[in-house]
Amino acid sequence: MKKLFLSLSILLICVSISNSQVTTTGLSNAEGLKTTVYGLGLSAGWASGIGVSFRAHLPSNSSLQGVFGIIKTSDKLAMSVGGEYQYDLVRSNTTRFFVGSAMSYFYNGNGSNEVSGPFRVGAGVGGEFQIQQSLHVTVEGMFVFFSDGRVIPLPQIAAHYYFF
Repeated sequence: MKKLFLSLSILLICVSISNSQVTTTGLSNAEGLKTTVYGLGLSAGWASGIGVSFRAHLPSNSSLQGVFGIIKTSDKLAMSVGGEYQYDLVRSNTTRFFVGSAMSYFYNGNGSNEVSGPFRVGAGVGGEFQIQQSLHVTVEGMFVFFSDGRVIPLPQIAAHYYFF
């Protein structure tokens, strides 16, 4: 398990040097966008975290996403923080398919974490689909490796509004 965690960590660090993009309907082809596109939205996944999400599509085949969510009641704190890397395999003006890897940490409790396997690493495939010109929905399937030793294939979903 330690070798797998180390391998996935190295993969996330190495591929974060790469870059990606989401195209807009007004472009004549998917390679036309030469600037970074930023998106803000919501994301829910066991591998990348649950909460508010910020995504950057860099001008190549890569994108980076950060996720943070927190809920505080009078006696408990629930939060998650995570990140994801996506590498585009196929991209058009309205759709893209990619492989991705993600890492997150979940906390729930009051002073001590009650979550079993709070640290998670995932790898899988996904697709992003344009709903309106700036609104995109992402659906993913990832194999999630929990820090308590479990490995489970689980879905993830996100919606982002892109600023062009």
